[in-house]
Amino acid sequence: MLNRQFVPEQPNQVWCGDITYLWTGGARKFRQRLWRYRMTQSMSRRGNCWDNSPMERVFRSLKSEWMPSIGYQSANEAKRDVGYYLMNYYNWERPHQFNDGLPPAKAEKLVKSVYGFC
Repeated sequence: MLNRQFVPEQPNQVWCGDITYLWTGGARKFRQRLWRYRMTQSMSRRGNCWDNSPMERVFRSLKSEWMPSIGYQSANEAKRDVGYYLMNYYNWERPHQFNDGLPPAKAEKLVKSVYGFC
């Protein structure tokens, strides 16, 4: 769906995420939720990550900048640490070259104020 067009016209027009698909019997619930919120899922075939390259970049940053080289001691430790990285450090503190050095949350806040969405 993105067709490698990674510069949306306004905030919240395009979201990016990535998961590893595991059949759990709940895959239908996921698709129903997408339909409910009028979200269109964009998936390339396996090994073709063109629409997903921004999210792959996030994972590369997480693994190379943040995660301990020896891994985590427990699932709870991993959840807490990765959650902090994504929701705090990556979104609010880490400079991003694409945003002229601003973290994503601060860049979005700036754009919203310019467009009067605050």
